[in-house]
This record gives sequence, C-alpha cells and structure tokens, in this order.
Amino acid sequence: MRLLRLLVLILVLPAYAQQGGMWIPSLLKGMNEKEMKSLGMKMSASDIYDVNHSSLKDAVPQFNGGCTSEVISSRGLLLTNHHCGFGEIQSHSTVEHDYLANGFWAMSLAEELPNPDLEVTFIVRIEDVTTQVLEGVASLTNEKDKQKKIQENITRLTNTLPKESWQGNSIRTFYEGNQYMRFVTETFEDVRLVGAPPSSIGKFGSDTDNWVWPRHTGDFSLFRIYAGKDNKPAKYSKDNVPYVPKHYFPVSIGGVKEDDFTMVFGYPGRTTEYLPAVAVEQIVNSLNPAKIEVRDAALKVADGFMRKDQAIKIQYAAKYAQIANYWKKWIGETQGLKKSNAVAIKKANEKDFLARVAKAGKQAEYGNLLADFEKNYNEIAPYALARDYFTEVVLRNTELLTTAYRLYQLEQIYNARGEQSFSDRRDNTILGLEETYKNFNKNVDEKVFEQLIALYAAKLPKQFQPEILKGADLKAMTSEIYGTSKLTSYDGVKELLKGDAKTVIANLNEDKGYKLVKALTNAYYENVAPKYDEINLKITGLQRTYMKGILELSPKDARIFPDANSTLRVTYGKVDGYEPKDATYYGPVTYLDGVMEKYIPGDYEFDVPQKLIDLYNKKDYGRYGENGKMPVCFIGTNHTTGGNSGSPAIDAKGNLIGLNFDRVWEGTMSDIYYDPSICRNIMVDMRYVLFIIEKYAGAKHLVDEMKVVTK
Repeated sequence: MRLLRLLVLILVLPAYAQQGGMWIPSLLKGMNEKEMKSLGMKMSASDIYDVNHSSLKDAVPQFNGGCTSEVISSRGLLLTNHHCGFGEIQSHSTVEHDYLANGFWAMSLAEELPNPDLEVTFIVRIEDVTTQVLEGVASLTNEKDKQKKIQENITRLTNTLPKESWQGNSIRTFYEGNQYMRFVTETFEDVRLVGAPPSSIGKFGSDTDNWVWPRHTGDFSLFRIYAGKDNKPAKYSKDNVPYVPKHYFPVSIGGVKEDDFTMVFGYPGRTTEYLPAVAVEQIVNSLNPAKIEVRDAALKVADGFMRKDQAIKIQYAAKYAQIANYWKKWIGETQGLKKSNAVAIKKANEKDFLARVAKAGKQAEYGNLLADFEKNYNEIAPYALARDYFTEVVLRNTELLTTAYRLYQLEQIYNARGEQSFSDRRDNTILGLEETYKNFNKNVDEKVFEQLIALYAAKLPKQFQPEILKGADLKAMTSEIYGTSKLTSYDGVKELLKGDAKTVIANLNEDKGYKLVKALTNAYYENVAPKYDEINLKITGLQRTYMKGILELSPKDARIFPDANSTLRVTYGKVDGYEPKDATYYGPVTYLDGVMEKYIPGDYEFDVPQKLIDLYNKKDYGRYGENGKMPVCFIGTNHTTGGNSGSPAIDAKGNLIGLNFDRVWEGTMSDIYYDPSICRNIMVDMRYVLFIIEKYAGAKHLVDEMKVVTK
C-alpha cells in the first residue's frame, strides 16, 4: 500500500509541480517568472521586485520583527493580522475602553494611537555577497573556525557596506551557508493603531479552530506608518506625518474562485525542507511525540481548572492558547508527514542523489554524506530528546521552573560579570516578572508541575537523569516546593531578590524551588548541552555540504528554493480546495453563514457581536457580498509558515485579495516537507475585511482612503 501511495504521489506531482517553494524576490526572472505566468500571473518579475522603480516589495514591510504587513493607501495605512497587532490592541485596552472586547476604530488621524517599540521594516534592495562573506573560509578545516570566520566577515561587511544614514544593513545565509545575501532596510518607528475588530471577529474560533479549515476568522487589524516631514524614518513625534509609500496595494473586491492565481509575499520564519530522511524519522517517532505528551499533560491540567473557575479561565486563556498552538501543530505535522510518506519519498530522493554523485564522479566529496548523517543523527538522538524534555518542562510549560531558570541566569551573570551587571539584570527581571505573576495561579501550576516533573523523571534518557530526581518521592517534592518556595508569589520573588548580590544568591540557594531548577539545569549543561552542540555542529557542516551537492548535481530546471529564515520571500499557487481524508472534501471559500452556524452565545471562542448578527439577518453586505452571501476566508496552495502571518495574498495583476493568517492542520508539515496535495494556507478575504470596516464599524473613511478595484 505504501508503494502504491508513493506511485500515486509521483504521478500526481506534475499537476502541482509549479507550486510550493519560498523564493527570493530579487531572483524571480527566468524559471519562476515562467512558472508564475503559466499559473495565470499577468505581472512581470520586475513588477514584483525592482530597485530603480516602485514595485510590490515596497509595500510589504516586516511587522515588528515577527509578522508581515502591507501598505494599502497613499497615506501609509497598514494592514496586518489581528493576532499580530494583539499586543498593541491589548496595551491600549482598559476596563472603560476594552478594545479587545469591543474593537477600536480611529475616526480621524488625531485619534490614532501611538505604540512605543512597535516598528516596521521595508526592504530597499537585495544583493548577493557570498564571495565577500566566504573570503578566507575555504582554507579552514575546523567547523568552529569556519563559523567564526564567517561571522567576522559578516560583522565587517554589515558595518562597512555603503547605505544611507537612515538605512540598515543585514546579511543572511541561504542554502545552508552556500549563499549569503545583503538586505538594505528602512525601519519606521512611529506606527499607530488605526482599527481593530472585536476579538469575537478577529479571533473567532480561537483555539478550537486554530490550524483548522473551514475557518471563519476576521483576523485583521489596521495601523498607520508615520514619518518625518522629509518622509524618512523618525522617532515618534506629534509633528510626524503619514508616510507616503513608494507603492501601495490596490484592494480588489472582485472575489476569488477555484484555480485563480495567488501569490503570498512576506517574511516566513523557519523551514527545514532539506533534512535527510533519518532526521525526519527522528522528528516523527521521537521528538514530536515527546513534546506533544508534555504539552498534552499541561493542557489537561489547565483545562480542568479553566472549566471550573471563570477567573482562572480569564487568567490562563492566553497561556493556554500559546501552549496549545504548537501542541496542535506538532500533532498535525506528524500526521501529515506520515500520510504523505515523507520519509519514504526522502529516501527515494537520497537514492537518486547518490546515483547522481556516482555519475558525476563526486564520491570523494559527497559519497559518504548520507552514511555520516545516519551516524550523527543516531548519536545525537538521546541528547536531542533530553534537550526537548528540558526545554518543554523547565523552560516553557511550568511557570515556577521557568521563573527559577531566569533567576539561575542571574546567578550566572554575577559569576561571569560581577555586581553591577547582576544589579542591572536583577532590576529588569523584577519588572518583567510583575506581568508574569498577574496571571500566575499557584494551584494550577502545582498540578502542572506534579504532572511534568513525573514525566521528566520517567522519560528523560536514564544516562542524563539528575541525582535530585533519582528515587525521589515526586509528590512529596511537589508539596514541599509549592508549600515553602518563595517563587510561588511575586512578593516572594521580590523578597528573594532583596539585598546585594551575595545576599540574593545565598537566599536563592536556600529556596527549594530554586535548588531544584539549579540541579536540573546544571545536569543539563554538564551532561547534555556540550555533546548535543558538538554533534549538531557536525550535522550543520554535513547539511551545508549536502545542500551544495543538491545545488550542484540537480538538473538545471530543478525547483530548489532556500529554506525560510525570516527574510522577504515570494510563494505562489492557486485557490484550491482539498481532501484531507477519504470521502471528505472541503471547498476553498467560507461564508458568514458558517460563522452563524458556529455561533454560541457568550462563548469566548464562538460568540458573535449583535451588530454582525443584524447585518447577516438583513443580508446587508453592500458591494462586498457575492450572490447573497458574505465571503469570509479562502485557501490556496501557497507555501507559508510562521512569519507569513499578515502577508498579502495577491492576485494575478498585483491587487490585494486576501490576508494570510494560518495553515490547515494536515498541512503544517510543510515546514519539513511540502506536499501540494494537502498543504494549504488560509487567508481572510479582503471583501470581509472591507465589509467589517465599512458596514460593521462605520469607518468608511478608511475604505475611501484605499484604491478599491473590482477586477
């Protein structure tokens, strides 16, 4: 059956051969441009990226270092996801003005809200600097020395390559260190909140619908970029004026249909598409299951408390969503990798690679690569598993342990840098922990600790088991720590951190919770981290050589794109439904009808504002409806990942048709292996965005500011 599935995939693949991939926009001429036009694109590569003239890239800034956004008016109006702007919306919310619950709409420039520390960064130009970065590297044989020399070259070039005084230089690696590109950037630091729907629209479906299709979420928010009077980046000032962009997107309300060309432009975070089969096997069979089990235990505890106590439900809503996000993603990723036979396909590709190596007479350079991968991944396996358990239990999912680790770092800073550095970090830590403890519940965290420390003791590879856990009565340990440790309250932590460095460290080392984390952390850094780093460095070198071999020996028309690394990329495909499992087909567009079908009055995930219900009942959709229905979201075959949140979905002519915000659950494996038969990205339809702005919020002046097109 596996062989039959593999043959079916191979037979089906040509129909999708021009989809998938995250491409550097400055290198689209040639194969990519030809592919895009064959899919229906009406633009040229120069329309997408051009240095001498305005192009689409000039309207796509990175949003606050982690999301994507797009300029949609000549006055710097900026669109991104609601979840990307969530922190800013939350920071402006008060009991009297709860913008998360009720939404926010500035009815004039004067009402737009400043956001300290929020910035957006545009790409001015992209240049290949591989030769300069690799200067003096080839003669080195030690991997550490190579990496050191590369970093030295990058630092020197970043500081010396020419740019304007208000611009920045950034050099990033591509193809596992076989190519380096320089990005000249412009960062704007005065970005103001303009509009956001209530969370009942912007987060509709919340955790339950996360990574799921069909989807009905109006995941958008609006900001505005301000500049100095010279239109250049400037710190916040009341005298700043709306930024005049080099390019902004016309907004199309012409609608989408199956097989329409779509392009997503943005800053995808990280993918690992060229991992060898042995690495993917390790992820599927060992690492993902371990992380899923830890988070599953933490989520069950939190859910039990949240269902019984409304205050805890509010307290833990954001934390629960954060833990659940990647828990759910890893489950879908694992299922997708198994369903698509990713390991078998990678093994077949590796067999083909070795045949090309032999044909080219390159056995000395590439012939042992796959055997070396096998050896090193087998060797790193227990260390990688121990690393994931430490990260998930100590650093991420048990709040007392996570806080204690921050205090452990304080002690290390004192040992390395002395009293002044300790005092500075201590003061910042106290300030930072105030927010943490606002949403901390001792009873919840105690039960999470009890579950996760038991998992840690039982599942951590035995050779790495810390002495403090060997034969320990874990229930008694839990009771003692949560009964005596000062880490269970903000006042307790502040008391621990009073006094000079020596006093603080002495007090810390008397605290039961701190002593446990110190023991766990010391054991990790002594027994796991050094060997993991040593083997991983070897794997990094092998991966670079493997990538070099793939680039060198693949056919000229092979579609080899660099892994995502938070730099500007283009991905293209089509609007397309999909079949996640037997006898189940999902169409590519959802409608407001589906919102009403999911509606649960008062529910934090599926409540619906009364005004939206009224608009639905009257079918008052204005010019944004389609055959008496209101489109909400659609899906396509664009290859996206984290960082593409807020990315513009663009039609064949360069108009904005949607706003990317998620992927389907079965296709989250696309970070490791893209299978176009099941990988889909999820986008808010711009018709729904404009409908909410105009008809729901009554902010038609914002729509009037845009260039709205119908085709």
